[in-house]
Amino acid sequence: VIDLYSRKIVGWSMADNMKTELVNDALKMAIWQRKPPKGLIWHTDRGSQYASKAHRALLKTHKIQQSMSRKGDCWDNAVAESFFHTLKTELIYHGRYQTREQARQSIFEYIEVFYNRLRRHSANGSMSPANFETYRKVA
Repeated sequence: VIDLYSRKIVGWSMADNMKTELVNDALKMAIWQRKPPKGLIWHTDRGSQYASKAHRALLKTHKIQQSMSRKGDCWDNAVAESFFHTLKTELIYHGRYQTREQARQSIFEYIEVFYNRLRRHSANGSMSPANFETYRKVA
C-alpha cells in the first residue's frame, strides 16, 4: 500500500498466493499506521481479491472508498507498478533466497530501512518518503 502523497510504503504483506487475505493484511497494516479519515480513496487494479466480499467488507468497516483501474489500463496504477519494478530491479533480481523467511527479511529491510527512509524520489523533490513527510509537517 503506497501513500501517493509521499510515496511511502505504509502497508505490505507477503504470501505464496494473491488471495484476499494477502491484500487485506497489507491494507490493515496501512490502516493501523495511518488511521485514515472517513472517505479515504483506495485505488487498485481489477484483481479478483479487490472485488471480493471480504475485501469490500474491510473497506466498508473503515469507511474507505474503493476505486479500481479501468480494464487493461496499467497506467491507472502507475505508482504501484513503478514501485514493484523498482523493488525487483534494485533487490529481487540481485539475490537468491534459500527460504521464504530470507526473502521476507530482505524485503522488509528494503522497504522499512532503505525505501521509506533513504531512497530519494523525484516526486518528493529528491527527498525520501520519510524526510518528505517530516519536512511537509514542519512547513
